[in-house]
Amino acid sequence: MRFLVYSHVIHTKCDGKFFGYGPYVKEMNIWGKHVSELWILAPLSKEENPDPIDLAYQHQKVRFIKVPSFQIKSLKDAPNAVWACLVILSKGFFYSLRADHLHLRCPGNMGLLACLIQILLPWKSKTAKYAGNWDPKARKPWSYKLQQKILNSRFLTHKMKVLAYGEWEGQSSNILPFFTATYSESDIIPIKKEPLSKGINLVFVGSMTENKSPQTAYQVYRKLRKNGFVVFLDFLGKGPELDVIRALAKKDDLTDGLKLWGNVEASKVKEILQKAHFLVFVSKSEGWPKAVAEAMFWGCVPITTPVSCVPQMLNFGERGFLIDENSDPAQIISDLFKSESNFTEISEKASSWSRKYTLEYFEEEIQKLL
Repeated sequence: MRFLVYSHVIHTKCDGKFFGYGPYVKEMNIWGKHVSELWILAPLSKEENPDPIDLAYQHQKVRFIKVPSFQIKSLKDAPNAVWACLVILSKGFFYSLRADHLHLRCPGNMGLLACLIQILLPWKSKTAKYAGNWDPKARKPWSYKLQQKILNSRFLTHKMKVLAYGEWEGQSSNILPFFTATYSESDIIPIKKEPLSKGINLVFVGSMTENKSPQTAYQVYRKLRKNGFVVFLDFLGKGPELDVIRALAKKDDLTDGLKLWGNVEASKVKEILQKAHFLVFVSKSEGWPKAVAEAMFWGCVPITTPVSCVPQMLNFGERGFLIDENSDPAQIISDLFKSESNFTEISEKASSWSRKYTLEYFEEEIQKLL
């Protein structure tokens, strides 16, 4: 089977291998195990050094189809965007005709163009991974809404299974509630957390951008420290907020319990989550937040926002805490510090749920779609 993937992920080429964002490539390598040829239609960077978080495709027959990336933030971006769209549409249609199965990665600019191309190929076998928030009531860019309407439409989209996070009203038979996996069954080992009395370990995992609100995690750490608790906080991820938090910690003289790791390998994320007690992840938008699911796998109790399918993941507060602007995460942690048994109960419920979604289970479900 010639399996064509439309991806907006910017790749790099190093030592004859193609690299991309680690969690995405890890998933595509699972799909690739069940196809004879893996075709990737995506942008390629001029950089030759992959990021530490990046992984390489493992398939023996990878065909990379280079297309330009584009974004439209102002009118001056329009000429480049028009040229890029024409290249993507022409190459996409050409290779789609020759592929046996089309796989769309949505939402995004590439996903939107792929949605338009697939309308012209109703006889082709297709899947799409909608990695954003499928909730039809959520605020999102018009292009994301358009992709949802096309994918959900039984008139425009045929022979397609769209993998979406959560279950929502108005989903057509095109839509299949799905999940993402990170860990294998071999990773299911007993969880051993140090007592909270020996120090509260907080963690933030994700891009260090305003949308993910890493400063909220820092403020929780700051408040707990000011209240006399022994607290440690690890930030895993990179972005503009990294320097902001570094400056805040220096100003508050709280650098001793803080570690700013930047992007790290998956093994380091795993190591830190294994010891962490709480994930503080106050994101404004998500699809299936891997940071939350991975933290839960290791019994790290999430304190997060009720966006996308997160309330369903936490069973509406049974397996973690859903907060808003009026909530006090530091107080939540303080209360659990006084009742370690409550923390343990929530931690065990979180890990029990997350450990159902292993890579082996994910692969079984993927095979049914090919």
